[in-house]
Amino acid sequence: MINVCIVEDELEQASVLKNYISKYSSAKNQQFNITNLPDGIDLVDDYKGQFDIILLDIQMKHLDGMAAAEKIRQVDSDVIIIFITSTVQYAVQGYAVDALGYVLKPVPYNQFEQIFDKAIVRVQAKQQHVYIKVAVDDKQLKLDCNNIIYIESQRNNVVIHCKDDDYVTAGPLKRFDEMLMEHGFSKCHNAYLINLSEVEAVQKEEVLLTNEVMLPISRARKKEFMAALTEDIL
Repeated sequence: MINVCIVEDELEQASVLKNYISKYSSAKNQQFNITNLPDGIDLVDDYKGQFDIILLDIQMKHLDGMAAAEKIRQVDSDVIIIFITSTVQYAVQGYAVDALGYVLKPVPYNQFEQIFDKAIVRVQAKQQHVYIKVAVDDKQLKLDCNNIIYIESQRNNVVIHCKDDDYVTAGPLKRFDEMLMEHGFSKCHNAYLINLSEVEAVQKEEVLLTNEVMLPISRARKKEFMAALTEDIL
């Protein structure tokens, strides 16, 4: 099931896009769950990374599509955004929010089908990844587990060390261990949960990660950690 959100304030245009998705669904034997929102502000207000594809109008009353896309990108770098609009003046700005495409109204079905084909390929590749949702400050972030190097326990919080940034969220580490242990993560120490694919080397009682951070391996965790690492390598 692929979750699509149509953000469009014109009912007729929203209806056209719904019909296109239904036609595409029948032709490609692909199932979609469609949500229709009338304004960009409705999209960003309660966004939790729940959509795979967003078809986004630009000219809307309260929050225009470009501003909405910028806010969405702050919390979700993976969702596919396609602008469907009646003006070309924002086309260059579309690259700044990594939009897949920029389609002018009225949209012919064959053009819709071409760009939707590209979107579906990206969604299917994305669905091979594992994501976790975490609360950071007042935002809900969706993090790709492939981007996590390790997670560190710090009192009542954990620090998620990613390749691009670090994120602090509420603990305990045990919750993340239970969530990720089947996805290539293992604890080398009560305070550290490691993405095994990010292990560069093991040296006596320490593990070297790809970001050149060295973490201790506790005596109590060593046997289980080494077994998990061996299984991951094989």
